[in-house]
Amino acid sequence: MAKSLKIRDLTLRDGQQSQLATRMNQAQVDRVLPLFRKAGFYAMEVWGGAVPDSVMRYLDESPWERLESIKAGIGEASKLTALSRGRNLFGYTPYPDSVIEGFCKNAVRSGIDIMRIFDALNDIDNMTASMRFVKEAGGMADCAVCYTVDPKFTRAERFQAFMKGKRLPKRLFDLRYFVEKAKKLESLGADMITIKDMAGLIDPAESWALIGALKSEVGIPIDLHTHCTPGYGVASLLMAMVKGVDIVDTVILSWSGGPAAPAYEIIQLFADRMGLDTGVDRAVVGQIDTLLRSARIELEKYDQYKANRPPILDLSKHKLPPEDSALFDQALEAAVAGKAELTLELCQKIEKRFNYPDPDDIVRQAQIPGGMYTNMLSQMQEAKLDQHMEEVLREVPRVRLDAGVPPLVTPTSQIVGVQAVNCVIDRLHGKPFYTNVSKNFLELVKGAYGHTPWPVDPGFREKIAGVRDETAYDTSKYKKQANPEIPEFGGVRLAVNEKEELLLELFPSVADKFLRGERKREWERANPVAPPIPEKPARYPAEFWEKELSLAIEA
Repeated sequence: MAKSLKIRDLTLRDGQQSQLATRMNQAQVDRVLPLFRKAGFYAMEVWGGAVPDSVMRYLDESPWERLESIKAGIGEASKLTALSRGRNLFGYTPYPDSVIEGFCKNAVRSGIDIMRIFDALNDIDNMTASMRFVKEAGGMADCAVCYTVDPKFTRAERFQAFMKGKRLPKRLFDLRYFVEKAKKLESLGADMITIKDMAGLIDPAESWALIGALKSEVGIPIDLHTHCTPGYGVASLLMAMVKGVDIVDTVILSWSGGPAAPAYEIIQLFADRMGLDTGVDRAVVGQIDTLLRSARIELEKYDQYKANRPPILDLSKHKLPPEDSALFDQALEAAVAGKAELTLELCQKIEKRFNYPDPDDIVRQAQIPGGMYTNMLSQMQEAKLDQHMEEVLREVPRVRLDAGVPPLVTPTSQIVGVQAVNCVIDRLHGKPFYTNVSKNFLELVKGAYGHTPWPVDPGFREKIAGVRDETAYDTSKYKKQANPEIPEFGGVRLAVNEKEELLLELFPSVADKFLRGERKREWERANPVAPPIPEKPARYPAEFWEKELSLAIEA
């Protein structure tokens, strides 16, 4: 068994995105940086994901300044990491190499040490350009394989498909699928592999088996990233630790649980029992947690889990009550013995002691990401058809199969979810399925986003997209975003440097509004408006006449 365990802290990116709608402003970030510098985390995820969009859209702040300020505050104390969606970067459109290179180069220059690169289809071809450019810029390529599960079909559905001559996959996403993806990425130069389980769907038994297989067949570090939504988070990380995982992703206690990752403090307590050195200063983490609790109160209007804030636990000061300590011992004993169900039962009791939200049964049973479910429910509520939500959930596997069984991760989870809703609405209006097809679903089926894990039926592709053969997106037709001059601000360009031009490419409408605000502020600073000259009063004040009278007497 390994003698050390590296911790990647997610608090400033995935933590606030999961719990607080990515609303942490620069002042709140600056407040915790001196302590994070002392904490000793192997790495800190601080950028990418929703951060660049949100800091412009909601906070009117610069994403590049956010990253550079964090780098200045952390220095070399921890590696800074970011999340990137391969060829798609942040949106749906596949970008040409020139944009990918510019993004990767500037991200590393601004402070990123490790770029976590993933593709929503697990199409490695969509990841290679980012890998190359990150490494050329001097960064490390953390290549993520998105964890997903197979769509569920009943025996009746399988029989009906067989009678119609339609093939259904038996098991696509087995251990070999993930191991082979990891081995391929290693051969292409990946510096580490992450199993990226955004929906929290990896259960303890799968975690035990998968991490064990990866550690025996892959020679670079393995990281497990998961969430607590369906209630597997703590148990699955514990099983991974027992099987020798190199890195685990955690969030500081007060921002952990529910849609977020498990708490560092919980994982540290297990690491102590296993003799694993994390290198993290627990006293400093306790101080960070105090500041984060204040920030969570400040951001309360974005907090959906106010009732589930974990109790205070400073590992440098507090000891677990005997009954809680016994739970940790029993859970570790079960995990070492490979007893997945018992480990899960005990870890869920631990989560309950830390006031985590109850496991989301809909996510667990439907095996879909929580965000995908809420997006579908919102769409049905807007159509005043939310009473038909069960039908939508039943159609998700069918729509996903028709689209080539993509992993349900951003953005494919949204694409499949929206289309499942569209199909149910079609049926309720007496129309055939796929009467109303979203542009993104059409592009997915066409092949514009890459190779799907399961082949799309050519006849279905022709029906949806008008072509029978998989047709990749042609990046040569990509048109760069306009960068106009702004006459009212002295004719300056909207984007004044390469980093701002990249913001326009990646977030066109949001960046346009943000940059116009920047140019306006710069113009007003350079051209201050003189205070208005007060108008001459219609009548002179009494003091004036008194002065005039005294002058007249003296004369």
